[in-house]
Amino acid sequence: MKKRTLMKSFAAAAVVAAGLGASMLPSMAQEVTLRLHQFLPPQANVPKNVLMPWAESIEKASDGRIKVDVFSAMALGGTPPQLIDQARDGVVDIVWTLPGYSPGRFPRAEVFELPFMMTNAEAGSRAYWEIFESDMKDTDFKDFKILGTWMHGPGMFHVQGDGVTKLEDMQGKKLRGPTRVINGLLSEMGATPVGMPVPAIPEALSKGVIDGTVIPWEVTPALKIPELVSTHTEFSGDRALYTAVFVLAMNKAKYDSLPDDLKKVIDDNSGLEFSAFAGRTMQEFDAPGREIAEKAGNAIIVLDDAEVARWKAAAQPVIDNWIAEMDAKGIDARDLYDRAKAAIDKNTN
Repeated sequence: MKKRTLMKSFAAAAVVAAGLGASMLPSMAQEVTLRLHQFLPPQANVPKNVLMPWAESIEKASDGRIKVDVFSAMALGGTPPQLIDQARDGVVDIVWTLPGYSPGRFPRAEVFELPFMMTNAEAGSRAYWEIFESDMKDTDFKDFKILGTWMHGPGMFHVQGDGVTKLEDMQGKKLRGPTRVINGLLSEMGATPVGMPVPAIPEALSKGVIDGTVIPWEVTPALKIPELVSTHTEFSGDRALYTAVFVLAMNKAKYDSLPDDLKKVIDDNSGLEFSAFAGRTMQEFDAPGREIAEKAGNAIIVLDDAEVARWKAAAQPVIDNWIAEMDAKGIDARDLYDRAKAAIDKNTN
């Protein structure tokens, strides 16, 4: 289903459920303005095709009583890793961010970033919401009202020079990673991980601070990655090397302050189906990003099944170490890992 059709269906469902159809009632005055803060430029895929349509659906479903202002590229100040605390502290009302920008703070969410876990972004995002509700809602994210949980499409390498054609090519490369789990994976593979938020990648590449980065195709056009690297490495098979996970998080007190009918508008436009839509939309925009790199004449390397098997074997210590670390924190990590993987498999078509 196309993104706008889906978002309109969210809005329509909320209107019908709340009994606030614009065709039945006169327009009501705006009551609430919510400020949504995020780190990418407004023309990037997620702001343009996920967050703005979501904001529009909220406004429509509330008959104009809720207005959502989206502030992009950290326009309200701070850095991407500070976004989650901006939501918690009420500096802003809603943020889109990565839990992994706060290393170790949201440990259960890390299970979905483990190597060769995800199949596709929609299935993974559905699984993420299910495990969020069962395991994270009252633990990792108890201080927030979480509106959506999703992940991007298959993560891959974008590297200057000869790139990555086999596992041994990782040795000594300085590669940007988004979270501690993924940085741990890069280190295990022999690279030197350099942690940084997405907006810092172009400058780091242009100045030679890093040799390359891991990100999905969909965000590469907004960051002009095809102009800054010459090779891109994909992985064959039914599971991706990695993914990073996101949350759309709302200040809990702000949500609680809303009247019940407006809470219902928020709820009806959030949750499982919105998370699935967001993940699917991210992956749908991988293809246009890849096409730009092809037209630029960049090399696109696809590792075959035999080579991917070598990477899976090399990545196993990352999983084992994470399970041991979580067990030491009192989290039954093996059970969490098995249930998360089963939830992904269940949701994979």
